[in-house]
Amino acid sequence: MRSKFSTGIKYLLQLGLRPLALYAVYKLGLLTGHYKRLDHRPQTIDHGLPSTVHRLFSLPSRDQLSQTLGEEGGANLLKEADEIVSGNIRIFGEQVPLDFNSNQPLQHWTAYETQQATRNTLNIPHNDIKFLWEPTRFGWAFALGRAYHLTQDERYAEAFWKYFESFTQNNPANLGPHWMNGQEVAIRLMSLVWAEHVFESASATSAKRRGLLIQSIYAHASRIPPTLVYARSQNNNHLVTEAAAIYTAGLFLKNSAWRKLGWKWLNWSFQNQISGYGEYIQHSANYHRLMLQTALWINFIKQDAFPTKTSQAIGRSAHWLFSLLDNASGLTPNLGANDGALIFPLGSAAFEDYRPTVQAAARAFLRTSMPSGAWDEMSLWFGLKAADRVADSSAYLTDNLRGQNSWAYLRASHFKSRLSHMDQLSLDLWWRGLNITLDAGTYLYNAEPPWDNPLVTTRVHNTVTVDGRDQMTRAGRFLVLDWANAHSKSLIETDENILGRMCARHQGYRNIKHERTVTVFQDERWLIEDKLTSSRRAPHTHRIHWLLPDYEWELENRESGIGLRLQSPYGWITLNVKSNHQLPITNYRISLVRAGELLHGQRDIQPFEGWVSRNYGQKSPALSFAFEVTSEFNTTITSEFIFPQSASSLP
Repeated sequence: MRSKFSTGIKYLLQLGLRPLALYAVYKLGLLTGHYKRLDHRPQTIDHGLPSTVHRLFSLPSRDQLSQTLGEEGGANLLKEADEIVSGNIRIFGEQVPLDFNSNQPLQHWTAYETQQATRNTLNIPHNDIKFLWEPTRFGWAFALGRAYHLTQDERYAEAFWKYFESFTQNNPANLGPHWMNGQEVAIRLMSLVWAEHVFESASATSAKRRGLLIQSIYAHASRIPPTLVYARSQNNNHLVTEAAAIYTAGLFLKNSAWRKLGWKWLNWSFQNQISGYGEYIQHSANYHRLMLQTALWINFIKQDAFPTKTSQAIGRSAHWLFSLLDNASGLTPNLGANDGALIFPLGSAAFEDYRPTVQAAARAFLRTSMPSGAWDEMSLWFGLKAADRVADSSAYLTDNLRGQNSWAYLRASHFKSRLSHMDQLSLDLWWRGLNITLDAGTYLYNAEPPWDNPLVTTRVHNTVTVDGRDQMTRAGRFLVLDWANAHSKSLIETDENILGRMCARHQGYRNIKHERTVTVFQDERWLIEDKLTSSRRAPHTHRIHWLLPDYEWELENRESGIGLRLQSPYGWITLNVKSNHQLPITNYRISLVRAGELLHGQRDIQPFEGWVSRNYGQKSPALSFAFEVTSEFNTTITSEFIFPQSASSLP
């Protein structure tokens, strides 16, 4: 009881009264039945439908689409669309049947939110509601719409209408778990508005079907404003997507009240959720992309000019994500929470490929283009032309260093809101398109232990832990308190052999300061020095961890440490780790874990160690290497990554 009380006090002090008060208002509305009473209002438009809607955008030419896709891209698109026609969709990389039937009578959405009714009406995997919600975001409609626009094949239009009618019949407005979350309703609304435009001219689009779709969009829009207070209490992606949906509906249905409400909170979100250096408030690459895709959608359909502060904030956010793009692979560091969201899948690139969004955001908000490629399709749909200036991510350095064929992102951030991962001073290292030091990602939010969102912890990141502690306090599955802010700076070097050096520090371990210095040399060598300085003499165990690709490996003894060699596609990579002390070491040990199993050394193994998740609900083996030193004195641990020079001739 004391623990819950102290957690509540910390929450209030560290997050402030405003979000707690807003959340209390939302909960009060649930408990008193207020939201349920509101839904007795009519959810239909009384006047003539065709005249109630406003066209928001035009479609790209089919020739442009065909040229941008290319032969391979077009074939991939039609393959996916054909799968959907046959009844299967891809959810987090896996094929599943597209079925909106419920095996239980539906209750009002508030019953599911208050857990008076069971949410698991479809026997969803891992008892994780995200698997239930994902198909009803209507992401599959984008594949059908793109395929229809490319080929004019009526099968794709007919498939959309069949599945839309199935969803509507089996999930009436405000009934069932698909209506319990305002963000899910918002994402679905924007997908439906996009589909209405794309399938408007299809023979399968009868007046009756179009009318049903417009009525559904109206019902979706009506659901969001009453519970916007919840999104405001969260102050994250919920608010930006719900505001975008309200604004979209306001324009599409010519509703000035919705238009004004959505526009107000959109601008508030962009101006308050994007930091001064461009990082999104959730400290997550995936949520950052979601926010930028929302900004691109609004930029495409808007009939109001962005205020200067909004434009500047969105520009900073585009700059930040561009700087984290690996040019060779199209990936970014798997930073923070990754729930598998891709709300505007306007391209044939893999989920992990950020180039479509980065290209579109660069053209829209930075007046810059990446080199052209198949990733240009999103830009095409959003009406964005190539800019005169062409650049890659090396032109947008943020908290990263670059070698000749390698680069690294050193994590050092200040927090304004609830963060997801305790990952200060973690290093994400890339070489020739290969992610050498990995961020483990997320895997699952809501599974049973040990997979109840365990990859938030410091121990699985590429940084140092002290005495087995996290840098901050994990107070719940999605709540982290006692934020440890970090400070970083680039260091000026006169040594011509050094290409760059950066230093960062934090004091999340209270009386112990962790300072990390990262140096990249001309010869493609990276040196990482971790200094642990204690304010008082006491024995501490310092553990440096590196999460590495699942390559063939060899261990070699080194002076004061160990050498680990990894067989990459481009040759052997060497990692040397050692420690230096004022007095002799009292104890040190190494360990290597793969997929939750010990391969070498000694360690108290956790089942979630030695895994990496690039897509929600999926995990792959990785090598978890740890080097531990126990000492009463200040400690320095040095890690050195050496890449083969013989690979210089490789692509």
